[in-house]
Amino acid sequence: MSKQTIKTSGFSLAKGKNLIGDDYFDVKTIANLTIAIVCDGVGSADEGAEAAKRVTTHLMSNFKNPPLAWSIEKSIKTFTKSINAILYEESMVNYERPELVTTLSIVIIEGNRLYGANVGDSRVYLKREGILTQLSKDHAMEEEGYEGVLTQAMGIGKDVDPYYFENIINEKDKILLCSDGLYTIMSNNRLENGIGNGSHYLVKQASKLTEDNLPDDTTAVTIDILGINQVEALKQQKLIIPEDLEEGIVIDGYKLEKSLIQNDRTWLCSNKGKSYVLKFAPIEAIENPSILDLFVKEAWNAKRLKAGFFPKSVIPKNRTHRYYVMQMLEGIDLKEYLKKRKLSVEDTVSLAKMLLNMSQYLLKFDLLHGDIKPENIMISKRGGKHVFKVIDFGSMTELYSINSNAGTPSYLAPERFTGSSINESSEIYSIGVTLYEALTQKFPFGEIEPFQTPVFKKVIPLSKYNKNIPEWLCSIVFRATEKENDLRYKHYSELMFEFVNPSKVKPYFDKDASLIERQPVLFYRTLFTLSLIGNVILAVLLLK
Repeated sequence: MSKQTIKTSGFSLAKGKNLIGDDYFDVKTIANLTIAIVCDGVGSADEGAEAAKRVTTHLMSNFKNPPLAWSIEKSIKTFTKSINAILYEESMVNYERPELVTTLSIVIIEGNRLYGANVGDSRVYLKREGILTQLSKDHAMEEEGYEGVLTQAMGIGKDVDPYYFENIINEKDKILLCSDGLYTIMSNNRLENGIGNGSHYLVKQASKLTEDNLPDDTTAVTIDILGINQVEALKQQKLIIPEDLEEGIVIDGYKLEKSLIQNDRTWLCSNKGKSYVLKFAPIEAIENPSILDLFVKEAWNAKRLKAGFFPKSVIPKNRTHRYYVMQMLEGIDLKEYLKKRKLSVEDTVSLAKMLLNMSQYLLKFDLLHGDIKPENIMISKRGGKHVFKVIDFGSMTELYSINSNAGTPSYLAPERFTGSSINESSEIYSIGVTLYEALTQKFPFGEIEPFQTPVFKKVIPLSKYNKNIPEWLCSIVFRATEKENDLRYKHYSELMFEFVNPSKVKPYFDKDASLIERQPVLFYRTLFTLSLIGNVILAVLLLK
């Protein structure tokens, strides 16, 4: 779960007048996991505080890189048993009795699921719709006279059997992890009413109730669920990823009719007499979590990006397979269109404005398309005019990403080949190449093959391929495809302003262009002046 969807807090006070206690806690967001841990070092053991710290740091460290094939349940149980064995063996060697002893409560949140476990009597609570419920189970004796005596703790025995639990979480849920120092002072009613104020408030209230003389170390960690990470929730759905797809198969009411892409993962289909496009997760997603992540993000972006630039897309609620559904678009892709004819100046300007508006829209989500090119643009006719829509949600990536592989070589800005981040300027370059190709059926720097080391020389003037392009449009396209990003447009708004105000477009010249190319009038005026001065000097010399 991302940091934007939760709020966490943690606070601890030592008992009495002590400055340092035996409790230890930590709460972190690591990748897509939010992890909270509270350990209460057993006070009767000499090394309780050390045990609490080591259990917490061991678990946090291991969850930074858990084995990909392990479930969270297996990870919790395995890591817990591992550190328990370490503590016990070390105690036996150094003390010949258990001394590194602590309780443990741990919670992990991924998407809309909560995973947790406890050993001992540190607790986990969840408050939902005003009701506080204990999710953990105390490992403590209940017999009269033995209350609070632990039946299990970390490091007390060679093996440990943590109490494990799972739950679905909802928006506005509140979760509390705490040592027994808190709940023995604060009643359930007080915890229920105070959990929304965070850990600092709860511990301070407990201290206040004991006149700032706590009888035990007191620790609380709170997690406030502000929203559910929808991408993780979608990822956790138990759905089939079909390995073989064939014409005539019916999946959730959709009949597959024609494979649209060579890998057979995108299909034209029909449902109740209407045509749709189904895109299935890659077969590799069955074994590779990273590929599954990418497809789930693609499906989520397709669903949430509701704008006229894209085909309408949905993720059916009751689907049994991992796919999403897109509107069937009429027409052909722009690459196919350009095989037969160039795009008119009017249509090119219309295409440019659509791409810029689409890119500006994506910025609201901190996204970039990542692979703007004619193959990803559909062209059709409506009311006698060409209409453009952008496809391929799979390439979309976060703004300023430096790890993105999005893009096609011929449309990648030069700096992308050297590891620079993907940003507005690099997207503008892709738009510029697309416009150049639309107007000329050629590439400004030639076609670049995958794995080729590109060489960006001088852009061939558009006029060589198309005499109908006005100078202002040539200047825009040249500036958009400038190989040096310092000389390229930085923001979509700059480029849009020039398309809306062509009379204000300044002529573009390559920085290495000669004076006669950049300013021919000035060149000839200077040449005339120098020639005149030379003639005057020559005349003076002849008169002598």
